[in-house]
Amino acid sequence: MALTGRAALLAALGSLPVGIWEPGWTGILAVNAPLVVACACDFALAAPVRRLGLTRSGDTSVRLGDSADVTLTVTNPSGRPLRARLRDAWPPSSWQPGTEVEASRHRLMVPAGERRRITTRLRPTRRGDRQADRVTIRSYGPLGLFTRQGTHKVPWTVRVLPPFTSRKHLPSKLARLRELDGRTSVLTRGEGTEFDSLREYVPGDDTRSIDWRATARQSAVAVRTWRPERDRHILLVLDTGRTSAGRVGDAPRLDAAMDAALLLAALASRAGDRVDLLAYDRRVRALVQGRTAGDVLPSLVNAMATVEPELVETDARGLTATALKSAPRRSLIVLLTTLDAAPVEEGLLPVLSQLTQRHTILLASVADPYIARMATARGNTESVYEAAAAAQAQTERHRTAEQLRRHGVTVVDATPDDLAPALADAYLALKAAGRL
Repeated sequence: MALTGRAALLAALGSLPVGIWEPGWTGILAVNAPLVVACACDFALAAPVRRLGLTRSGDTSVRLGDSADVTLTVTNPSGRPLRARLRDAWPPSSWQPGTEVEASRHRLMVPAGERRRITTRLRPTRRGDRQADRVTIRSYGPLGLFTRQGTHKVPWTVRVLPPFTSRKHLPSKLARLRELDGRTSVLTRGEGTEFDSLREYVPGDDTRSIDWRATARQSAVAVRTWRPERDRHILLVLDTGRTSAGRVGDAPRLDAAMDAALLLAALASRAGDRVDLLAYDRRVRALVQGRTAGDVLPSLVNAMATVEPELVETDARGLTATALKSAPRRSLIVLLTTLDAAPVEEGLLPVLSQLTQRHTILLASVADPYIARMATARGNTESVYEAAAAAQAQTERHRTAEQLRRHGVTVVDATPDDLAPALADAYLALKAAGRL
């Protein structure tokens, strides 16, 4: 309980000096008798806070960048109306900077024996689970002179999912996939590894695709058409070690890798392939296996939501062993990791042969666009030094990529905005070449 600012002002304006004598002490105390009575009445008429009933409802998940509405229902079981100010506290990352005060504070009026709903709109700035903190309520009397205050714990969790901004590229990649499957009028001759159908020969067709037995049974020359194999296994491996924590622009590299993985998963599931996910640094951070085509994308998004970069060096041997265990049969293993020289040469290269002898390996890495801008900088001494440093970094990166290619690894190195479509194109190229 506490006096409000209004009561303090009235006390200062209307106080009367009263002398007090007690053994050992003599003094004068300012007393405003009418104000004391008014405050006592105001306190008695303010609705009690501890007896209020609070429940939550609303959104339980939201994509990063979107808004989530969480509704708080306040029930007033007392015989006095509730006039209150309410603060619905959430972690700071639940709102855009500078908007927390406006979004989390509400004015509330609940008549006796009734209930009211208020909505708190969250706009999170980070992935992961956001859990509601305390609800603080300050109940006012009808004169606004005295307040009762208390807190309630009303649990609620909103899971912030990856934004999946690269889904805008999905229609164009699916169109290319339909071309490979032969479901459009554009027919790519000689590609694929599974027999699809027979059609009449047209000039320009590969003569090796002629089906002589079918030709003998009809008057026209028949050729075989092919499509990429289906029901292939794809294992997406997210490296969540320290290199994934490096920020490129406003987000860590891991977020760009997740976005690329989601586009590839959506495309591969439409192609009839099975997609699994492994997130690893020194231990398994997330594992998704055995999902159906319709369930794989929601499962991946939900699993990725709580995965954060760990400031530890990735155990390449442990990652390789776990990947081999997760993919016992021939598969496409997509490593979303770094192209920095030290982690690759000291960690990945010594164990790479264990993966390449059984699986097709596709490595995707997030490049920093600022390095490319530095490489073209000129004009003063500082810019020239920056350009030299950027050129050296690019040379080392290209050398590391070339080392991986000599081991049979397909390498995709692109900026965050370009990584997802480039990875999808690499997957389609492998499909077209019959390597899956």
